[in-house]
Amino acid sequence: MIKNSITGYPRIGEQRELKFALEKYWGNKITYEELENESKILRKKHWQTQKDANINLISINDFSYYDLMLDTSILLGAIPKRFKNENEQTQYFSMARGNKDNVAMEMTKWFNTNYHYIVPELSNEDVYKLNCQKILKEYKESKELGIDIKINLIGPITYTALSKRVDGNNKDTFELFNKITTIYEELLDELSKLDDNIYIQLDEPIFVSNEDSKLLSLLKPTYDKLGSISNNIKIIVTTYFEHSQEATNVLVNTPIYGLGLDFIAGDENINSLNTISKSDKKLFAGVVDGRNIWKNNFQKTIDLLDKISSKISKDNIVISTSCSLLHVPYTLNYEEKLDNEIKTWLAFANEKLIEIDLISKIFFNQNLTNSEKNQIENNKQSNKSRKTSTKIHDKKVQQRVETNKKFKRDTDYETRIKVQKKILAYPDLATTTIGSFPQTAEIRQIRRDFKKGIVSNETYEKAIKEYINDTIKIQEEIGLDVLVHGEPERNDMVEYFGEQLNGYAFSQNGWVQSYGSRCVKPPFIYGDISRPKAMTVEWIKYAQNQTKKIMKGMLTGPVTILNWSFVRDDKPRSEVSTQIAHAINDEVNDLQNDDIKIIQVDEAAFKEGYPLRKSKIKDYEKWAVDSFRLSVSSARKETQIHTHMCYSNFNDIIETISDMDADVITIETARSGNKLLKIFAKVGYNKEVGPGIYDIHSPRVPTVNEMVDQTNSLLEVLPKTQLWINPDCGLKTRKHDEVVHSLKNMVEAVNIVRNQTN
Repeated sequence: MIKNSITGYPRIGEQRELKFALEKYWGNKITYEELENESKILRKKHWQTQKDANINLISINDFSYYDLMLDTSILLGAIPKRFKNENEQTQYFSMARGNKDNVAMEMTKWFNTNYHYIVPELSNEDVYKLNCQKILKEYKESKELGIDIKINLIGPITYTALSKRVDGNNKDTFELFNKITTIYEELLDELSKLDDNIYIQLDEPIFVSNEDSKLLSLLKPTYDKLGSISNNIKIIVTTYFEHSQEATNVLVNTPIYGLGLDFIAGDENINSLNTISKSDKKLFAGVVDGRNIWKNNFQKTIDLLDKISSKISKDNIVISTSCSLLHVPYTLNYEEKLDNEIKTWLAFANEKLIEIDLISKIFFNQNLTNSEKNQIENNKQSNKSRKTSTKIHDKKVQQRVETNKKFKRDTDYETRIKVQKKILAYPDLATTTIGSFPQTAEIRQIRRDFKKGIVSNETYEKAIKEYINDTIKIQEEIGLDVLVHGEPERNDMVEYFGEQLNGYAFSQNGWVQSYGSRCVKPPFIYGDISRPKAMTVEWIKYAQNQTKKIMKGMLTGPVTILNWSFVRDDKPRSEVSTQIAHAINDEVNDLQNDDIKIIQVDEAAFKEGYPLRKSKIKDYEKWAVDSFRLSVSSARKETQIHTHMCYSNFNDIIETISDMDADVITIETARSGNKLLKIFAKVGYNKEVGPGIYDIHSPRVPTVNEMVDQTNSLLEVLPKTQLWINPDCGLKTRKHDEVVHSLKNMVEAVNIVRNQTN
């Protein structure tokens, strides 16, 4: 009897082994065969870890070199025309990263997480063809370990819904749905030949977003068909990040084996129990949080499971995670510097495997060893400690949140922008960058050595200043209008600030995959937030003193700091965000008092935090906008406030963006042309905008002519007086030569366009 499983497991490696292997391969330092060998070792290790933790049903095909949506495109043969002539090894990474001749496919956020997926491109010209070699290879590898497996797949409805058409404007991707599901049918038929029982997890998180009658109408015919391919195929349709009651009501009437539901973020799934109980479906109950790092409260979880089992037979319940553990770090084993008390409150992916095992044994009344009994008692004490610890509460912070609620600047935008343009005197189509410059191996090493006490403060400061000086010199030679200091002192745009705020803690090895080989190490908020001293003023002031041009002050906004951290779950997110906003407000004021005239407060993750259900959006928008406005409310009219937003479909939030009241917003548009910008024009957005004109997530250097065309396409939408020109994101992940070449081309292109339009 299967008693437990997990939705999915991280793949980057507990020491980021896959990241480093990928980057060596991209740098021609290892062969593709060596990359494959490293990956095979990782997969075996990950499966063995789960087996050792007594996970009954272990996922395969949750491993990827870059992204599972991209893998699904390869699986279906949905290859964009521009990549079809490449060989299989180079084709995959060209689709993800671009190459010297072709731009990469679009990348955007996976629902409301900080994970990114590659957006499939569909065309009526496509001839889809099954390519399941990756799955078959992993299946063969896994069977050698003697484990019970399930094969993870992106569901066909979610895949199609998250794709885009490239053969004409406004064409519906679902016009191609039958072609896509035909390949899924072929795939399941092929997989049915592998064993007597084949468990297949089909992820359909699209159904947690909102009730969509068209999508719901596809559920029954799709899963009637897929569920009837073969008697030995056991399909588990899985959703996560919210509740999916409407889909559940349909799926219980299809021949699937089970449903995977999130009871953490989607606690309203409890309302579906009566419906499920009337069917014979297995419930894969997501009761261990796959998106946050706090230790499970066993007693609360058992109470929840008892509530579930009052409706559904225990024989039909499988204990699981709320979503894939992809979204949390691997293990606490390497965390040697964490405060011991705080460490006892945490559980990373491997610790969550143990939680799944123990919860299963408690719930199913299995015999417990003395060691397991001790672990259960330790869990109880850890949760009690966290609730009562003096490390968490700061009355001064709480009082400030209650009494200081200035959510508006002193002057309106029309007044401010006139003053700013006069003082700052920047030209039309002003050129700048988003903030960061390449993080060289040397600068990363000096930062690490300084933190470890290996080098002195004087040595560290000298290295940082030399980097800033070089970065300024490069920008001046290129001819950028507004400069940045390059952020050499910053390891990460959130962690850097978290390190200087009370109420934050940090891991040594808490890496989480963002996309491809890109990993982030989110800090975590365990207590009330305050700013003991200025965080950025010293370096920004130094940089400004090295140039006569305007130097931007660079801050991360409160909503992004919140959304890119693991957040305490004992207080409303809105209140935590407000605490952070007060800290950023103080920093804005200190910067302007030191004569920094432009301050960028990045809200790269603003859209990412949106609830997936429409009914919850207004509440989020209210407190998120209030947090941003509070964070910049100290800015005088002469101080120009910029913000930056990533990978967002702005159709439904453009009015909210306007309410944020930033003077200039920079946005990522390079992979989507001027499509996003048209939304700003459509609603009469009157503030200034900096659409990214080239993609920094690709190593490809765009030509001058390409950027001339891109800039001209922007001018078709907004006037030059309203436009800034910049890359689409920070440059820290790119190589120095790529950055210099691209920025030179960008400035040359802008000068050409300026001459054309004067």
